Amino acid sequence: MGSEIKRDLFKGVYYTAIAKYAGMIISLVIVAILSRLISPKDFGIVAIATVLIQFLGNFTDMGIESAIIQHKKLTKRDLSNIFSFTFWIGIIITVIFFFAAWPISSYYENKTLLRICQILSVNLFFSTISIVPGALLCKEKLFKFIAYRTLAVQIIVGAISVIAALSGLGLYSLIISPVLSSVILFVINYRKNPQKLYFSFGLESIKQIFSYSLYQFLFGLINYFSRNMDKLIVGKYLGLTSLGFYEKSYRLMMLPLQNISHVIGPVMHPIFSEFQNDLKKLVSSYEKVVRFLAVIGFPLSVLLYFTAKELTLIIFGPSWLPSVRVFEILAISVGTQVILSTSGSIFQATNSTKLLFLSGLLNTLLTVSGMFFAIFVFKTIEAVGWSMTITFITSFILSYLIMYLYLFKRNMFFFIKQLMPGLTLSVVLIIANILFLKLSSIENLLLSLIAKSTITSIIFILYLQLSGEYNFYEKVKSIYKKFR
Repeated sequence: MGSEIKRDLFKGVYYTAIAKYAGMIISLVIVAILSRLISPKDFGIVAIATVLIQFLGNFTDMGIESAIIQHKKLTKRDLSNIFSFTFWIGIIITVIFFFAAWPISSYYENKTLLRICQILSVNLFFSTISIVPGALLCKEKLFKFIAYRTLAVQIIVGAISVIAALSGLGLYSLIISPVLSSVILFVINYRKNPQKLYFSFGLESIKQIFSYSLYQFLFGLINYFSRNMDKLIVGKYLGLTSLGFYEKSYRLMMLPLQNISHVIGPVMHPIFSEFQNDLKKLVSSYEKVVRFLAVIGFPLSVLLYFTAKELTLIIFGPSWLPSVRVFEILAISVGTQVILSTSGSIFQATNSTKLLFLSGLLNTLLTVSGMFFAIFVFKTIEAVGWSMTITFITSFILSYLIMYLYLFKRNMFFFIKQLMPGLTLSVVLIIANILFLKLSSIENLLLSLIAKSTITSIIFILYLQLSGEYNFYEKVKSIYKKFR
């Protein structure tokens, strides 16, 4: 990996990691409190509203954020034109969603959903008009500013949500965070990168990025559809309480996943786009990222599977026991999802959003087919979990086949080679955890979690040291010398 890429990537990952991992701890604390104050059914109601509003968010973004990062020759006038476009589109989509709340609540036969959707329409508008100033922060590689901004907002709105729940606001405390966060983030982003507002849609500037953003938009649309349609269908056919259990296990699975992939993903596109004309250098650098993520992601998948009960009951409480099995099933796919989450940045950085859309389309067809089969044939949230896990893994295989055969024009052997250290380590961890379960009789959830995590950590460090993947001994030695 070139020194310039390595330096920028490390800097971006370092600051993003500070915000993400601190944010993960804050999120866990907040979720643990709210889960004990709010019922699974209320979580299910908010989950439906959130899925719908984020789905509409794809129509307001339309791949614009990625296009701004990718295009290096946009003028200040172009950016203001694009900002004006997002402003007026944001108003139109927000109004549509506000009035669509009536048929949505009617479809799910829940009047509370009407008010929740209408309040969340505020989130939709401010998230839309924040696209341009937010994208410029990434384009300018202001990762330190983005990290501290995100963390500060998360702490503030999280505290307010908890106070609201303790005050008896119930499910309304769940929507304080998305609404308030969108408003605060817009104010901060806009002050950092102010834009002029014109009474036009700025179509002349939109045309410059249209060919790139179109396929990015289509990919985002179908990808979001495949990722969230399960919640809409579960809520309709298996009930809002079942949705609450399913959504909680899905969110718990996504928490560590996002705090790995979302540390690297936002950094990769701005940095790798600088080398869009040097494919050989880009491929070489990316394969090192894949190897690193495989060593982290696959063992994490094993750990989450074997600690599913402990994590679910400790964080959410005993009333969420039905979520445990679903979480175990979903955890199996975490390793592949960690790696797959970075593939979009590579398609974007190489101006191959058409291939990104193609892979997304195939994956969506698989996901939706499997999901409907699970719901209408087996009619359980566990079956839905299995369908999602199987399609996630299948999507992983298909996406990288497309990337290597059509984009890199490179033998898949080089990709598989990067996965082997992580897969080998995972097999060792599976054997160790099975032996632990047979020989141990620890009933205390916290002690069990600590024991399994400790065993996993020791094996993880020893394997990487002995295999030569990472020299922990030399690293500790250098740190010791530095502080002597």
